Amino acid sequence: MLDIVGRNYTKFKDPAPLKEHGGGRIISMCNQKGGVGKTTSSISLAAALAEFGRRTLIVDFDPQGAASVGLGVEAYDLDLTIYNLLIENIDPHDAVVQTKVEGLDIIPANIDLSAAEIQLTTEVARESILKGILEKLRPEYDVILIDCQPSLGLLTINALTASDGVLIPLASEYFAMRGVALLIDTIEKVQARLNPTLQIDGIFPTMYDKRTQHSNEVVSSIYGSFKDKLLHSFISRTVKFPDSTVAAEPITIFAPNHQAAQQYRLLAQELISKGVVK
Repeated sequence: MLDIVGRNYTKFKDPAPLKEHGGGRIISMCNQKGGVGKTTSSISLAAALAEFGRRTLIVDFDPQGAASVGLGVEAYDLDLTIYNLLIENIDPHDAVVQTKVEGLDIIPANIDLSAAEIQLTTEVARESILKGILEKLRPEYDVILIDCQPSLGLLTINALTASDGVLIPLASEYFAMRGVALLIDTIEKVQARLNPTLQIDGIFPTMYDKRTQHSNEVVSSIYGSFKDKLLHSFISRTVKFPDSTVAAEPITIFAPNHQAAQQYRLLAQELISKGVVK
């Protein structure tokens, strides 16, 4: 059986400070199954990257607006969200909100975004609208993370078309594995038709519980199926995540010394070490 715990203690070099900022990678955090830790991973990874001096932008691309809430942004009180950028000709800088985390900004979302999927269906080049928006912001950030909604609809296609890479958080549960093949099929279609340079940057297990045989068996199966894409880093199950959500803080700030915070720092280090993030 795969020694998942041993993999997570792989050492990566401490990231060197950047001499210049901007022109970074656009990455979709994507999984069409809900409840796999996608938004938690977007927030926590972004905060960890910001800790390492990477100027980071989260694009909340889920009508539930969970990433916005998780960073203390009340998107329902804002005049501009990602919805307005998709529908109107607005400077995307006007929708960027600074978070409490130094070096981490967000373009928030709320329930209005659910209407965009219908409104965009009649637009010319509707799959590429988000790409045009983010290209205007890319020069100012070292990494842009898109927190996708749990579906494979037009919004997710927009995110994949705009992205250089995809990160797939995969819950350590049997049912979570079943949809990954469909997600990868969608990624391959986007590669073939819309974005030939799109890559899968990695798959990482979430909600892992080393005490259960089920978690260990699932992670071993993930390794067997996606060996070349499975990252060394994994994220354990802990009650600290819902607590940090209530506090509207990333785990790296809410419980900076907790093992979950360290796991997201290791994930950030791994992505920087592999050159996925500069």
